[in-house]
Amino acid sequence: MENLIFATGNEHKASEVRKILYDAPYNILTLSDIGYQEDIAETGDTFAENASIKAKTIYETTSRNVFADDSGLEVWSLDMAPGIYTARYAGDQKNDDDNIDKLLDALKGVDDRRARFVAVMAVIIDGQLETFEGIVNGTIADQRMGEGGFGYDPIFIPEGYDQSFAQLDDGVKNLISHRYHALYKMGKHLQESKKGQR
Repeated sequence: MENLIFATGNEHKASEVRKILYDAPYNILTLSDIGYQEDIAETGDTFAENASIKAKTIYETTSRNVFADDSGLEVWSLDMAPGIYTARYAGDQKNDDDNIDKLLDALKGVDDRRARFVAVMAVIIDGQLETFEGIVNGTIADQRMGEGGFGYDPIFIPEGYDQSFAQLDDGVKNLISHRYHALYKMGKHLQESKKGQR
């Protein structure tokens, strides 16, 4: 099976992606699998730009098929912050607990707690770049709920549920998450690309 590089060093994310793309016609490798240790500067103004920067950087370095994601949390009452600064909302240390604390503090006494997770996948197959977006709407809880997941999962309650992403079973989360929606679209594209090569 042909390898496809996932431009991430985040093993939580890689594990989630492998579960969602279990039937994709590729063996998914991470940056650590290929020994790539450089930091890639995310200088874009949107999720799509940042995902594309990461994918292009790895493609230009390795000449191998690659995909990258950029994702984040947008909160209506905070003018869609933290947005592209989601991972470093509370500082460059990128600490999940610090980020959650800062967000909960910013929303103290705020009634409008609508939020959404956005994910964009940028994939380069044989030099051709395509991007795919996924969104899941929800609300921000008043406090942490659950021990699972990562990032902001303990305080994000997806629309139609009364549990946070951190409380939901992985199988449920992976079928409704922003990353799933983006990956589903990307997976269809990968299948079509394979058919076109036959």
